[in-house]
Amino acid sequence: MSKRNILIGGAWPYGNSSLHLGHIAGLISGDVLARYFRLKGDNVLYVSGTDCHGTPITERAKKEGITPKEIATKYDEEFNRMFDGYQFSYDLYSRTFEDYHKKKVMELVKKLYDNGYIYEKQEPQAYCEHCGKFLSDREITLTCPECGMETKGDQCDNCLHVPTAKELLSGNCIECGSKLVEKENNVLYLALSKFQDKILEHTEKVKNEWRINAQNETLKYLKQGLLDRAITRDLSWGVNVPIPGYDDKRLYVWIDAVLGYLTNTMRLCENRTDCTWEDFWKEGHNNKIYMCHGKDNIMFHSIILNALLLGQEDNYHLVDTIVSAEYLNFNDQKFSKSKGIGMTALEALDLYDSDSLRYHLISNGPEKKDTNFTIEDFENTHNGEILNKFGNLVNRTLKFKGLEEIPDGKTDSEVKEAIIETYETVGKLVEELEFREASRKIMDLVERANKYYDDSQPWVAKREDIDKFNDIIYTCSVVIANLSNLYEMIMPTACANIRKYLKLDEPKWEYIEVKKGTKLENIEPLFTRYEKK
Repeated sequence: MSKRNILIGGAWPYGNSSLHLGHIAGLISGDVLARYFRLKGDNVLYVSGTDCHGTPITERAKKEGITPKEIATKYDEEFNRMFDGYQFSYDLYSRTFEDYHKKKVMELVKKLYDNGYIYEKQEPQAYCEHCGKFLSDREITLTCPECGMETKGDQCDNCLHVPTAKELLSGNCIECGSKLVEKENNVLYLALSKFQDKILEHTEKVKNEWRINAQNETLKYLKQGLLDRAITRDLSWGVNVPIPGYDDKRLYVWIDAVLGYLTNTMRLCENRTDCTWEDFWKEGHNNKIYMCHGKDNIMFHSIILNALLLGQEDNYHLVDTIVSAEYLNFNDQKFSKSKGIGMTALEALDLYDSDSLRYHLISNGPEKKDTNFTIEDFENTHNGEILNKFGNLVNRTLKFKGLEEIPDGKTDSEVKEAIIETYETVGKLVEELEFREASRKIMDLVERANKYYDDSQPWVAKREDIDKFNDIIYTCSVVIANLSNLYEMIMPTACANIRKYLKLDEPKWEYIEVKKGTKLENIEPLFTRYEKK
């Protein structure tokens, strides 16, 4: 089978506040996929970045007396530390305020305009007379017309309804609290309605590869009929509008950010000789595109991004797979910085190692429903599964008293068959986006290896039958070597340590054996026990 060109996009976190564990739970699927497809030998590009533009950053900068760029840069630096700490393997993590990105976005938007998918419209818009300005959706608070909850104007946090321009007029200015009035404003619109049939056709073709929440949310908008959407806003911070007469406006961040997957690919491939950006974004290149994010970002990736690609009229490959996570709660409550509920992603790293956090968030992830994180559950996962099962198997095999090298033994045939079957089953589950079940299947192999070890009693065989002892230790060493492949997408640090101990080559998604006679030197426990906090 020829190599596939796999593009994986991780949602761009907004550079306005720290990210919590729920964000990691929603984004880590992208890293699992990227690492898995690299193990398979595919050509993978995994891209994301910090979303740096828009109203919240602008307003916060005003309050703090600094520039929006300084706000965005502060959180971008924090996000980079965080993603490095959790070992996200991005090929490029950039920022939307970078000149390369802005230049390419302007070119793509100009093409949409030239192709007739952007048009000008004068319309009554929400205006605050007290502040003397037109307001964007994020600058408005209103009662959601769908569910009745108080919400900001960009999207209801409760039911995910996106208010219409008319509905926004019923709201209040978020800054001063004044009621809004109508005032005529020149606005550019994306003719989203023109893409209704093609996006519906594409969605019906690929939706079975999506999570059910992505199917339902996307089909809801398509059933209602896609509405044209304003793309300009009255701001000075953002990507310039590449159309005459709009020098005082900027593009909405929902265009700016989702096109970042494409601009990052372009930037990456400019310096590579083994691929072009078209290999990942044009039809006919054996390619596949995954988008990984939380459920509040579904329509921007399943509808908006595909519309922007279709509007180029240039043989673009549309998004194949939407990997949309549900929410992670903390102690049965929503994460809330203001209420002191939960912990930031960096705070968790100060307490725990990233492999254990990754394992717990993947094996207990919010794939099909909201899930809950507690310190007690996490420490039970670490001590009960990661340490007592996986870590113990490695430790008691490779640090068996008196063992100095991998013995000249034979692999147990039933164990070998179980290893090969695990690769097949886990690979299928990963490609079906069943990461929780994939994690459990790998742990099943760990448990089987531990049972084999206990039943075989190597401590007895060492005294009574050295050939049997050699077979037992060699078989368990082979299991451990293959676990360093299987767990690479979940616990990369532990897997790198195993490869160092066993002198293994780079990981691949295939059965491997261990070189007999390999010296066992400086073997340290992979994990330590966490005491109850």
